[in-house]
Amino acid sequence: MFKWFGKKQEKQEDFTVTAPISGKLEKIEKVNDPAFAQKMLGDGFAIIPDEDKVAVYAPVAGKIEALPKTKHAVGIKTAQGVEILIHIGIDTVNLKGEGFEVMVNQDAEVTQGQKLEVFDKSVVTDNNLDPTVIVVFTSGYEKEIKLNQDDGAEVKANDLLID
Repeated sequence: MFKWFGKKQEKQEDFTVTAPISGKLEKIEKVNDPAFAQKMLGDGFAIIPDEDKVAVYAPVAGKIEALPKTKHAVGIKTAQGVEILIHIGIDTVNLKGEGFEVMVNQDAEVTQGQKLEVFDKSVVTDNNLDPTVIVVFTSGYEKEIKLNQDDGAEVKANDLLID
């Protein structure tokens, strides 16, 4: 009678998160933005990019729920109902899309590891902005964020971070 409860549980157990970019892993509390550091939008993690042309990959499979014209963020909702925000840089909304190239569309279904966009780190830093990429679990993920890598670890795009 309640078999569907078991299926939902299995789906949650299959939920994994990968690194959206290559760089240095950092606790969200260290991010140079109070809204993120104080987890006002939710818990998560950050990665400081180590490349000049930074490819951003989907850390989860799901549907693109948010893709602002400024291209500085991507929101994905998974089949499990988890909503994740990938925020590219701090205050990069002010660039109005300059230095960003998006490869996906609003409402598109994406696979984990699919390239979402590329941004030019030098455009961000030349405008005195922080290029840190922040991943925030904004809704639907009630567990404590436990990463497979330590704070300060060097990660590659698509490395498994949460399983």
